[in-house]
Amino acid sequence: MACKHLTLVESLHRHTRVAPRHVEVDCVPNYHVYYVETTADSPKDDAGRFIKGEKSPLTLACMQLLGPDDTYLVQSDEDDTKFWGWKYAQGLGCTFEWKEEEEIDDSAKQSIAAMTPEEWRDRVKTGFQILPFHLQGRLDGHDGTQGGVKSNQGVAGKAEYDISLRPVAGWGQYPPLSSQLQHQNETSTKQTYSQFSTAGWLAKFPVFEPHWQITMAHARATGSINWNGTVYEFKDAPFYGEKNWGGAFPTKWYWSQCNSFDDYPDLSFTAGGGIRILPFSFLPGKRTETLGLIGIHYQGSFYEFVPWTSESEWEVDPWGTWKFRGRCTDKGKKFEADIVVTTDEDVPGVLLRAPTKDEGMQYFCRDSGFGNAVVNLWQLEWDDNARDYIRSPNKPPLIDKATSSQCTVEVGGGPWWSTWKVKSQMSPILKKLIRLPYAFRRS
Repeated sequence: MACKHLTLVESLHRHTRVAPRHVEVDCVPNYHVYYVETTADSPKDDAGRFIKGEKSPLTLACMQLLGPDDTYLVQSDEDDTKFWGWKYAQGLGCTFEWKEEEEIDDSAKQSIAAMTPEEWRDRVKTGFQILPFHLQGRLDGHDGTQGGVKSNQGVAGKAEYDISLRPVAGWGQYPPLSSQLQHQNETSTKQTYSQFSTAGWLAKFPVFEPHWQITMAHARATGSINWNGTVYEFKDAPFYGEKNWGGAFPTKWYWSQCNSFDDYPDLSFTAGGGIRILPFSFLPGKRTETLGLIGIHYQGSFYEFVPWTSESEWEVDPWGTWKFRGRCTDKGKKFEADIVVTTDEDVPGVLLRAPTKDEGMQYFCRDSGFGNAVVNLWQLEWDDNARDYIRSPNKPPLIDKATSSQCTVEVGGGPWWSTWKVKSQMSPILKKLIRLPYAFRRS
């Protein structure tokens, strides 16, 4: 697609002791968003991103970071030719500025894509590189408080990170964390673990806007972050990654994610929903639908609450409270989840920019890495008297009040005048289409 918004989000939390000249911290929340607005070579292929034959003024490559204590930094470049991305794997990057000793002409620079981590450290002054199992970035920008994301539009600031990743769970089945730790030196396994499209199989086609895929619901990260001169080091910190692409974000949405729980090291949940544009929205009739989902990874099992197999609802305040409920009685396992996330009164969140269709990167959402989460998950069984599935009375909850004070939360778009309380409902025709692969999925 000609217009792309590429987003990777990480949430790093770690109780760590650091070396001299570093600081001792209880947690290091870190949230990265990489945005790219590109244009095609031909106006016919560009979905309106050319204006009178010229490139859109929205063309931009941008990196914004939410750092420790909900602080914020951003850097951007209007030259989108500096951006590169892999077609069939999660690899992307942009070199804003090369080191002075790099004597490379401009044409050669444009042909450079992925580098080894060592090469990137030696050659890149500012920019970012995302490889499947390694993240690197150097930002020399500002806090965006004086007008926007371009140069000199905020108070100056710097950040640098170098992080290696060990996947735990993608979006689907996965080996339990205990099993991974026991066999982490083994190079092969006889068992395969199926992964799924977060938004259904149609999401791989240009059908819905925007597109969304969770690539790592749970992982372990090792490395360091230098935030305005303070260095945070961590080992095996919880990590999460996702990607969005398409024309623009939803007109209104919510999102929450956590994989750092007290006494539940192998637990990760993601909840998200919003108002998305339906295909063929230029035709008369309904042009949008409001959908939400919940995904829980725990002890090697994947509990999926999606509109085409489950019931789900949410109750989200303009800020401060996120409540999610899901119930799945489809074939295979039957289960029910209840999740509540709140923020303290002294956690106002941070305004972040998000891609908008007509104005590019604008303040469009509010985030924080300091949500207080409580997660419950129950197995369901059939009750003849109730003639319905109920929580198993003779079995303990699968997850019993798992808690965390390091949950990431977000509200975006709008308007947010009051509490948003909705039951997720999908178009019947689309629901039947997306359910097709589930007829062949193993329970």
